[in-house]
Amino acid sequence: MPKPLHEPVDAALIPRFAGHATFMRLPAVASAEGLDVALLGIPWDGGTTNRAGARHGPREVRNQSSLIRRVHPVTGIAPYERLAVADVGDLAVQPIDPAAALRQIEEGIARICAQGALPLSVGGDHLTTLPVLRAIRKADPARGPLGLVQFDAHSDTADRYFGDNPYTHGTPFRRAIEEGVLDPRRMVQIGIRGSVYAPDEHQWARDQGVRIITIEEFARRGPDAVMAEVRALMANAPAYVTFDIDGIDPSMAPGTGTPEIGGFTTREAQAMLRGLAGLHIVGADVVEVSPPFDIGGITALTGATVLFELLCVLAENRAEAG
Repeated sequence: MPKPLHEPVDAALIPRFAGHATFMRLPAVASAEGLDVALLGIPWDGGTTNRAGARHGPREVRNQSSLIRRVHPVTGIAPYERLAVADVGDLAVQPIDPAAALRQIEEGIARICAQGALPLSVGGDHLTTLPVLRAIRKADPARGPLGLVQFDAHSDTADRYFGDNPYTHGTPFRRAIEEGVLDPRRMVQIGIRGSVYAPDEHQWARDQGVRIITIEEFARRGPDAVMAEVRALMANAPAYVTFDIDGIDPSMAPGTGTPEIGGFTTREAQAMLRGLAGLHIVGADVVEVSPPFDIGGITALTGATVLFELLCVLAENRAEAG
């Protein structure tokens, strides 16, 4: 039987500033059972090494998502007519013990996968992506390590911080490669820039086969050429999409913990996200939105728009797959 579809609250009946705040003004549900896509928050930033605040990201992205309408302006995709989508709330993640928090995130995503839904989450710092990837990988071991499309200012493949600490928002993808969760030969990082701690900071990632597209290369080639390469690299194999809001230039997305000037624009980000159409996406996230550093909610609105772009790609891919 077809799954029941959910529609956002009609802004012509209830103003956008009224009612309960949920992602895209969709119903809040207690379980991912019966959903194609589960929208959720991961309000945790225990992996942050400098400016904390991303734990508040999910709540503010929910608020700003009330501005998102139902139909994509370019593709014409109406995702709520094609997918059963709802807001399943926030994962219950305690803020004190990082090891326990990572277990809680992994267990929460595992429940969503077991209920048959694809997780589309808002963090949280970028370390939240590691337990999400672990859960998705374990949900279907037969499909092998995942590919990764990463929009980011930073590679996040460092090894240790502050002595021998292996778990920070600068290390998740190194750990994921070491654990066999990700296939580094099907990983692409777009927008990498900024000063580094050492000349060979990205050498380990390159040695594993990670494709690093710096912001300079992106500027030379443009979104269309870059995304054509991404689609060729991912092919039809399972891939995860992670969007760190600091990939966007801080003049357009100031509310983030580790801003780097010289990033891609919001319009370029949208063009690249639309270029994900046709990929076998098994999960996605938006991370590092930090409301304490935001101005007028513009970064949270950008995060909500990225979320909608990802949702529309998932709906388009589902339609193409029949």
